[in-house]
Amino acid sequence: MRFLVVTGLSGAGKTSVNRYLEDMGAFCVDNLPPTMISRLMEAFERTHVGTSLVAMAVDVRSAELFDAKTVSDLIAELRVQGYSIECLFLEASEEALVSRYKETRREHPLARQGVTLTDAIAHERSIMQPLRETANYIIDTTSLKTRQLKSRLQDIVSGEAHSEAMRVEISSFGFKRGLPRQADLVYDVRFLPNPFYIEGLGRHTGLDEDVREFVLENPVTKDFLHHLEELLLFLLPHYQEEGKRSLSIGVGCTGGAHRSVAIAEYLGALLREKGWQTAVSHRDLLLEQALWKSSAEAK
Repeated sequence: MRFLVVTGLSGAGKTSVNRYLEDMGAFCVDNLPPTMISRLMEAFERTHVGTSLVAMAVDVRSAELFDAKTVSDLIAELRVQGYSIECLFLEASEEALVSRYKETRREHPLARQGVTLTDAIAHERSIMQPLRETANYIIDTTSLKTRQLKSRLQDIVSGEAHSEAMRVEISSFGFKRGLPRQADLVYDVRFLPNPFYIEGLGRHTGLDEDVREFVLENPVTKDFLHHLEELLLFLLPHYQEEGKRSLSIGVGCTGGAHRSVAIAEYLGALLREKGWQTAVSHRDLLLEQALWKSSAEAK
């Protein structure tokens, strides 16, 4: 029997993940008090339930019954006891979480009188860090489409996600909206020429061929990427050797739509070619495009 602890930030998509996992044949339990994890696993080991995967959603909704470090230690102990147990951590950017809570009009589990939504999100991110550090899988749902999320989950269910190998997560972002909190390494590419000021390129993004070519064919960019490739290929094996399960790399430019996007995509393709499990996301791309649209409509 295989067990999967589903955890992470409130609003990051745990309910949707549980629903998708159930559709894939898993037995799912939502909002399980951590003290029940061991007993539930023992019960499933003794009972035939017609499934090989049991998913247990555990998070701050359990209030005083929940402690991320305790849950992390429990997972490690259960592995020593011989259980096949993994951990999936879901997260999203502050902007995405705020937007989702406003859309649903739900209250954050840690929000209370005098505590703003952004403060509650920041507090939860901090207290959940021990689980994030030991998770087998980390999925940032900020810009993931439903089919992409389902594909990631299918890899986990099928065992093709290779939980023992370190996963590299590359995210583009704009410095004007702040640093990505989860980033282990951050590279500032604002020293490169900005396509935003080039006629015909300003409203395109790093996903478009013309912008990508403008950024990547620049001699300074080529020199930078040569040195960065050498550095990353030196660092990644050492991070993995030290037991790190995921490495988050942030690539930032001014707005997060041109240079950082093109370089994040380039690095993602490069590392996948070198055999590293790599996911690429773009934190501020949709926000920038919405800003452009709003600006154009105002004119």
